[in-house]
Amino acid sequence: MLSKLIQTSAVVLLSATMVNAQTSSLCNPVKGQTCPADPAFGGTVTIDFTKGASEYFTLADGTTLNYDTEKGAAFEIAAETNAPTITSTKYLFFGTVEAVIQAAPGTGIVTSFVLQSDDLDEIDWEWLGGDTTEVQTNYFSKGDTTTYDRGGFSTVSTPQTTFHTYTVDWSPDAVVWSIDGTVVRTLTSASAGNGATFPQTPMQIKLGTWDGGASTEPEGTVEWAGGHTSFGSGSGAPYIAYYKSITVTDRSNGVSGATSYSYQGTSGTYESIQVNTGGETGNSTTTTSSKTSSTKTSTTSASTKTSTKASTTTTSTSSKATTTLVQSTTGSGSGNKTTTATTTGTQTKTTTSATTVATNGVAKVAANVFGAAGAMIAAFALL
Repeated sequence: MLSKLIQTSAVVLLSATMVNAQTSSLCNPVKGQTCPADPAFGGTVTIDFTKGASEYFTLADGTTLNYDTEKGAAFEIAAETNAPTITSTKYLFFGTVEAVIQAAPGTGIVTSFVLQSDDLDEIDWEWLGGDTTEVQTNYFSKGDTTTYDRGGFSTVSTPQTTFHTYTVDWSPDAVVWSIDGTVVRTLTSASAGNGATFPQTPMQIKLGTWDGGASTEPEGTVEWAGGHTSFGSGSGAPYIAYYKSITVTDRSNGVSGATSYSYQGTSGTYESIQVNTGGETGNSTTTTSSKTSSTKTSTTSASTKTSTKASTTTTSTSSKATTTLVQSTTGSGSGNKTTTATTTGTQTKTTTSATTVATNGVAKVAANVFGAAGAMIAAFALL
């Protein structure tokens, strides 16, 4: 028992170091860094991935996506080194994000839908390819991974073979996770350290799939993901997650016409966020500290947009289009389409998000595609 305890402690310490080291942001305002304003969605945007790539998302370096005209964006894992990831070009400051997703099957495969801010506030959905009855939810504040007691499980029927609508409704008062219109979890600001550990700063949307069961992953990650992933003949690979559509309603903390969000000081509270309404330069600004309406309220004076294009240079071959994403557009013609991100100039690195779940006294700690390829299971050896 003592040797198991020592081994477990070593794994915990190593994994915690990995998670903390990888939890990072390109520019973190609460660290005293001077960061550019975050561009705002500023209203309601509907993105239909069955029509192709979207100008509202950029592909991580090395990501290649196919677009199925019925199922949407296909995030494919054909080898353990694959980790297709996309990140929104704009931010929401309280609001609702609704995504229609079919998670990837396959032992070890992880599908993720994450909201994350510059100062590492975070709200998560995460699916394991081998778990056909549950989805995991989580939240983080300012990248704090010192405790692992925030995760939860919610029942969902066959998420790897059925499309479901997964929703995050986020206000200063609460985060509400829903599946197909039914609330499965609610986190109130009061219950999160009386607001101190509640996610509350403007967030981007990050979608991605990765292999938690890869041979290169730490033992803790592999255990959490369900085991090692098989490839090759008869394995079921490639493993594909489909993101059919996503609708974003940015409530901008109750301010109409938001164009961007700026941090004032280093507190990282929602009251310190300045909502800019004067165009790209933000000459006209409004600083808000009042709370927006609680969950399921509609956006006031919000513009509605539908995206069916992406900014890019397109090369067509028969019924397919290949896109090198830098900043640009593919049309939505018939047939499936493909977008590929290649290295052009300075690359944006993905950031870490740690996910924790606790059940039957076993803490399972994992870092997802947007941050990490490392995770741990804190108490397995003690069972």
